[in-house]
This record gives sequence, C-alpha cells and structure tokens, in this order.
Amino acid sequence: MIRVVVAARSSVVRAGLESVVRSSASLDLAGSLDWLLVNSAEFEADVLLMDAGHALPEPSFQPAVLLLDTSDAALVGAALRSGIRGVIPREATPEEIESAIQAVNAGLVVIAPGTLVELLGEPRPTAEALAAPLSDRELEVLNLIAEGHSNKLIAHSLGISEHTVKTHITSIFAKLEAGSRTEAVSQAIRRGLVML
Repeated sequence: MIRVVVAARSSVVRAGLESVVRSSASLDLAGSLDWLLVNSAEFEADVLLMDAGHALPEPSFQPAVLLLDTSDAALVGAALRSGIRGVIPREATPEEIESAIQAVNAGLVVIAPGTLVELLGEPRPTAEALAAPLSDRELEVLNLIAEGHSNKLIAHSLGISEHTVKTHITSIFAKLEAGSRTEAVSQAIRRGLVML
C-alpha cells in the first residue's frame, strides 16, 4: 500500500482527491490538508498528491505529484526543477492519478505526453542526405582530418600515398560542399558522419 497525503487549495478538490485515493486498492489515505500548510505539515506518507490551482507550491516533502494546468510549459518546468516528480493535468482521470502516484513512488518522473514536446522543443530535423555518400575510405580520411592529422600522417596511418589522400580530400570537399578542412569537419559533425 502506498500511503498518500492529499493537499489542495479548494476543499471541494481536496475531497475529490481523497475519494480517488480511498477508491484505490493500492493506495491508502494517510492525511489531508490545505496546500498552504504543506511546508509545515508533519505526516507519515510515501507520496504527496496536491492541487494548488494555478500557483506553484514549494513542498518540502518528496516525492510529490502535482495536478496543474499543463498547458503552461514554464510552470511545469519550474515544478519539475523544484523537485516535484509528477506533474499531471488537473483534468486527469482517477486511473491516471493512481498511475502517477505509483510511478512517482517507484522513483519515476511523470509528465503529460503533450507537455514533453513543449519542454524539450520540437525534435531537430535530421541532417539532409548527401547527394553522393562518402565511401568507407573517405570516412576514414575524414575522421583522421577531424583528429587533426596532416596528409602525411593520414597516408602513413592508412598505408596509402599522400597523392591518394589528396584525391580523397578533394572528393570529400566536393561531396560536403566544403572549402576547407574545418568546414568539411563542421559539415560532417552536423550530418552525424564524425563524432568528436
């Protein structure tokens, strides 16, 4: 059984959350209080479940699940930075609330899926593919260029002539549309061809 303390600004909301906890077979209501008293409250519980309206409380008790307007990504981010482990929408179903409490009790962080995109931003577009891909040998040469090797060292490392190295470099520059070694390495990093 997970012992839960409920805290809410509104007595009506607090009663609703108490009902959610009582109706669950895996949760036990360990107490209930006004959210303004969260910092001063002494209670024996595993998880704090709270609804603070549109404000962000600073609970001293961890772990905590906060019901919040999750459309405000800045507020959600601030809640997570303050140590609250779960931020779910105020309109969450009893099953979602119970799942959030169980996850937070297990040490996980819980947020609404839609909020994740807002917090992290849009995924970066994938690098555009090269018109002509680099050959395995060109990739080897490019990696050695990225490590700062001279043409002579590259030739020695790969067991090829300096002239062949220069030919590969010319081809690499053309394929990456680069005018210098630095620009070629920069393009390769952006495209995920070279890892430093």
